[in-house]
Amino acid sequence: MGGPADATSLTEAAAPGGNRSGVPQNGRVPRTAATPDPAQTRAELSALRPDLVAGYDAELPGARASVLARLIGALGREALPGLISRQPGRARFAGGTEVHYPAEAAVLFAPGAPGLAVRVSTGAGPGTIDDPAALVRLLWPGAGLAAEVDNSVANLALARADRAPRDRPGPHDPGRIEQLLTDGHPIHPCCRTRGGMTVADVLAYAPEHAPVIRLRRLRVPEDRWYGTAPPVLYAHPWQADRLRADLPWLADDGETGPARPLMSLRTVAPLDGGPHVKTAVDVQMTSAVRTVSPAAVHNGPILSALLRRLTADLPIDILAETDAGAVIVDGRPQRHLAFLRREAPNLRPGETAVPMAVLSAVPVLLERVHDAYGFMVLLGEKLFAPLLELLRRGVALEAHGQNTLVVLRDGLPARILYRDLGGVRVDTRRLPVDLEGDLPSDDPRVLRDKLAASAISTVAAELITALTRRGADPHRLWGIVAQAIGDGDDAGHIRNDPLPIKATTAMRLAADPLDDQWARIDNPMAA
Repeated sequence: MGGPADATSLTEAAAPGGNRSGVPQNGRVPRTAATPDPAQTRAELSALRPDLVAGYDAELPGARASVLARLIGALGREALPGLISRQPGRARFAGGTEVHYPAEAAVLFAPGAPGLAVRVSTGAGPGTIDDPAALVRLLWPGAGLAAEVDNSVANLALARADRAPRDRPGPHDPGRIEQLLTDGHPIHPCCRTRGGMTVADVLAYAPEHAPVIRLRRLRVPEDRWYGTAPPVLYAHPWQADRLRADLPWLADDGETGPARPLMSLRTVAPLDGGPHVKTAVDVQMTSAVRTVSPAAVHNGPILSALLRRLTADLPIDILAETDAGAVIVDGRPQRHLAFLRREAPNLRPGETAVPMAVLSAVPVLLERVHDAYGFMVLLGEKLFAPLLELLRRGVALEAHGQNTLVVLRDGLPARILYRDLGGVRVDTRRLPVDLEGDLPSDDPRVLRDKLAASAISTVAAELITALTRRGADPHRLWGIVAQAIGDGDDAGHIRNDPLPIKATTAMRLAADPLDDQWARIDNPMAA
C-alpha cells in the first residue's frame, strides 16, 4: 500500500547487471526466484510446519475464491488490457473471449465464498475456472501477474491456516493489534504476494504469522552515507543477509532489540515502545518492491514539519519521520540500502490505536462498535472533515486503511494518527516547500483523487460495508460521511462525482506499474 516514493517496480528490481552474487554495481539487490505457488507452498510446509498442512488444505479453496473475487472486481470496473466491452456479470475481450461471473462478486469488498467460479467462452469452447491465476493466464498469457496471484493465493491460505488464538493485544502493543489482520489488501488480487520470499521466510517475517524479529545495524563509511541519521543502516534481517557478502565495507554492528512487524512487513515496532523503523526489502508485496527512496529520505523531516504546522488545530496527529539515511553506491544513494525512523504513537491512558483496515476487517474489534451511526458521526468529525480542511490548505493525505489509525477511547473515535508520508500530494503553489519525487502537484484533481481514493473509496466504503453486514443502514452511514465532508469546490466534487479507486490489477499489468491509474465507481453520496 505504499506510494511510489517508497516503491520499486518488479521490472526495475529484477533488472540485470552486476557482480557475481547478485548485487549490481549500483548497489541494488535483485529479487530472488523464490515465489512459491500453492503446490510448492504445501510441499515446503510439509517439512517446515506439518501441523499447518491440514489447515492449509482446508483454507486453499476459500483463498482462491477470495483472490478470484478481487480479480472479478477488476473485470467489473477497471480499464484492463484487451477488454473491449462489459456489462454486469460479463466482460468481453479482444479475440472473442468472454468471461461470465456472478455480478455480486464484482462488488467492492465482496468476500469470495468457496466455490466461486467464472464461466469462460473461447474459441476452444466454454469452460469453468475457479483458480484466479488460471484466469490471468487465459486473459493475459505471459504476464508475470499470474505467478504473483498464485503466490498471493498460497500465502493467503497459509495466513488463514495459522490463525491460532492469540493473546488479546494491549493498547500499547501496536504490533499485535496489526498482526490481527489476516487477508491483507481488500481489493488487490496480490493481497498476500511476497515475491522473493520462501515459505520459511514468510513464516519468519510476515506480520500475519505474528513473529518477533530484530533488525541488523550495519555501520557505513561516512563518505558513503546520505541523510540526516548517523551513518548506520538499519536493515531488515531478510535484506541484511543479502547485503554484506557483496558490500564488505558494511560493518556489522549487532542487532536491535526485539520488534514486531506492522501491517507493512518491512516496518517494525520495537517492543520497548521506541520509534518505528521502516526498512527496505527487495520483496514484491501487492503493487511494488518495498524500498525507501532517496526522495523519501529527503522529504520525511521536511514534510513532517509542514504537516505538523498545518494540522496543529485539527484532530489529526502526524507521526513524524524524524531521521533517515541511505547508502551511497557509485555516487548515488540507493533505495535498496536505506531506512527511515518515525515516531511511535503517543497514547494516553485508556486509548488504543487501530489502523482503519484492521478495524474494518477484524470481527473482534468491530463487535465493539455498538452504535454504528454515532461511531460514524465521530469519525466524520475526527477524520473526514479534517481531511477536507487539510485539502483546502494544500495537502492531500493518502489516508488509506494502513496509513490511518483511529485512536479509540471508551471504544469511540477520539483522534486520528497519520503515518507514512510517501503517498502525500502537496500543492506547491500554495505551499512552496523543497520536496523531491512525485509529491508536489499543482493539479487540483490529482490532490482530490489521492484523498478521495484512499479515505472515501477505501476507508469509508470498507467500514460502511462491514457495518452494513452487521445490520446498519448504508444510506444513513453515507449520509453522515457526506455531511462531514461539507461544502466547497473539492467537497462538492467528492460528494457528487464518480469516486476514484486504485485500478490495482490494471496497474500490475501496465508497462509502468507505479503510475497511478484510477477506476471510477458510482458515488453513494451523489444526490
